[in-house]
Amino acid sequence: MTHQEILKKVQWKDLKNLSFTEMLIENNLTIPWFLISITLSYFGYYLLAIPFSAFFFLTGLRQVHNGFHNSLGTNKFLTWFTLYSNSILLMVSVHAVKFNHIRHHKYCLSDEDYEGKSARMTWYGAILYGPMHMFLIHKITLQLGNKNYRKNVLLELISIAIVTFAVFYFNIHFLIYHIIVMVFAEFLMAFFAVWTVHHDTEESPEYARTQRGNWKNKITFSMFYHLEHHLFPAVPTIKLPELARRIDVVFPDIEKKQTF
Repeated sequence: MTHQEILKKVQWKDLKNLSFTEMLIENNLTIPWFLISITLSYFGYYLLAIPFSAFFFLTGLRQVHNGFHNSLGTNKFLTWFTLYSNSILLMVSVHAVKFNHIRHHKYCLSDEDYEGKSARMTWYGAILYGPMHMFLIHKITLQLGNKNYRKNVLLELISIAIVTFAVFYFNIHFLIYHIIVMVFAEFLMAFFAVWTVHHDTEESPEYARTQRGNWKNKITFSMFYHLEHHLFPAVPTIKLPELARRIDVVFPDIEKKQTF
């Protein structure tokens, strides 16, 4: 079956709309994890803070990912501000990530898909490639992005540099911890955000891997419904469980390779 056939047979357009409660969830999901992580690290409980930092990073990815596809339910400025503020918190230019992610949907796993390059590597190769992945997404955006993308990337990188300098200059220990953990997490993005959901799918790149385990989706905040996301990128993450159910009803035999 083709992508167009799936689009026609699965009812999905109603899922694009968020209720007020859903909009609040999607735009504030990161806050509790960030506050707990920072509080624990402030009092020196760094090991205890790590899982909460990981959940903050994951929910931050969910938030900006919805922002990439205009699925936060907010206006243009607030969506931009979400991407900008998360750039500082996640230690990466989120607009650079956005540029490459939109290209990833357009050129999925082709030579033009710079985000997806690690999908063709071994799992350990994708991990080792992580730092280069982060460098290249910034380089490619500055080279190929339009004026608006380049302006936002430079603004975000300058902001990150200023904040990082201030944190280390004033030796703010709990923020130093946060920066180190976020940079380490960014270096793992080529593995977790690309390899896990796309390895061994080159023959049919539109059929990404997915996750159907209920508890696994709960602890990963529904971020591994990746088959569903590639087929219907406009659907917000909070609606992906329902989208998965509808796809399974209409196409019970559709190939569903597992992420983990």
